Amino acid sequence: MAGNTPITVAYGDGIGPEIMEASLHILQEAGARLDIETIDVGEKVYLRGITSGIEDSAWESLRRTGVFYKAPITTPQGGGYKSLNVTTRKTLGLYANVRPCVAYAPFIATKHPGMDVVVVRENEEDTYAGIEHRQTNDVIQCLKLISRPGSEKIVRYAFEYARKHNRKKVTCFTKDNIMKATDGLFHKIYDEIGVDYPDIEKEHWIVDIGAAKMADTPEAFDVIVMPNLYGDVLSDVAAQIAGSVGLAGSANVGEACSMFEAIHGSAPRRAGQNLANPSGLLLAGVMLLVHVGQPDVAERVHNAWLRTIEDGVHTYDIYDERVSKQKVGTKEFAQAVVQRLGQQPQQLKAVSYKAAPRDTAAAPARASARPLAKKELVGVDVFLDWRGGSPNDLGATLQKAGGDGLKLTAITNRGTKVWPDGLPDTFCVDHWACRFEAANGAVSHQQIIALLQRIDQAGLDCIKTENLYTFDGQPGFSLGQGQ
Repeated sequence: MAGNTPITVAYGDGIGPEIMEASLHILQEAGARLDIETIDVGEKVYLRGITSGIEDSAWESLRRTGVFYKAPITTPQGGGYKSLNVTTRKTLGLYANVRPCVAYAPFIATKHPGMDVVVVRENEEDTYAGIEHRQTNDVIQCLKLISRPGSEKIVRYAFEYARKHNRKKVTCFTKDNIMKATDGLFHKIYDEIGVDYPDIEKEHWIVDIGAAKMADTPEAFDVIVMPNLYGDVLSDVAAQIAGSVGLAGSANVGEACSMFEAIHGSAPRRAGQNLANPSGLLLAGVMLLVHVGQPDVAERVHNAWLRTIEDGVHTYDIYDERVSKQKVGTKEFAQAVVQRLGQQPQQLKAVSYKAAPRDTAAAPARASARPLAKKELVGVDVFLDWRGGSPNDLGATLQKAGGDGLKLTAITNRGTKVWPDGLPDTFCVDHWACRFEAANGAVSHQQIIALLQRIDQAGLDCIKTENLYTFDGQPGFSLGQGQ
């Protein structure tokens, strides 16, 4: 038999210590072959003045073991604190977030007893890059970053996951009817990579109607792959309509390290009361065991948990007097699962795990090599903080600042064209995007710098610029609404 696997464990905040103690008790009683290193992360670390929520010694442990079993943590509000969950995922390259959402009818209430959906969420970019700036009195921006390599990795992971787990369909959700460049890239890559998987059914939904369909008829989906923000929101929705967010675990998978956690938060109001349901963290522990090559123990734990649910031994959050037989606390629930180790569910479907060591999807993570497109500078968007009058007034001033190969072609306000030929009904704030394009072909950075100097001399407050490029002759920038 293989030796023990070292893992790093964080007990977290709020209900975290209770549910981690319960989960580890079950895993160890089931025979999990683990050597545990414990680290502090979260609130206690934040309050020591470490704004990242994690110390250098903890990073060393994570990189050494490559496996992180983490209870929920509390991020203090305000003060510039960043989410440790996001920091961990991005710093360690945990690019794939996998969230199975399964119904356990009739023992846990759901309108969708046949639901068995896996949400595969991109984990490192999108708006979760967390790049935000206040630019004027009225306007704050958040940058949405979608990359080809990041999209290729997560989409291929989703297809590999489906193939390995005998899933029949991979669905992509985006909003590329509006965000044609960013979400459009994600959709395009999904179509490109899907060609490599002729054995798997493929479909794409616009995220709003796709979400409505998922909430109404989740049985129509199997694996859903999404950019970060949509995946975060809709995996919680999927878990809740399956039965309860409190039952869902997740895996955050990278090339060198992976993290396993419940998808719910730290619930500090329930802390220390022996009330919390450890199921989400426990099922994340089952995913951890499969990942480290202990599918025998994972199977033993999962089936014992299913039998416990089936026997009506429930914590307060899922207790229903119509089907539940015993309301128990955190410790008592854990003991009930331990007592059922070796048993199989009688009505719910028993699980079977045959995964190879350290292998949750066998997905090639590296992005494909592609020839670089020819990139050409053809203009600039100049963003202004301005309250000086009407769009026509601003246009007249900026036209005088043009020249030297650059011509003012449009002014937009919050993405809507207001000059030339704007409508007086358009509501405007103090944030203006002023597009200058090359009169003839390309322009140089020196020409743009000279333009900015003329704009400054005109007494205008430039808060940001975005260069306009073409790639192999195709515009790399969007039009304003109404252009």
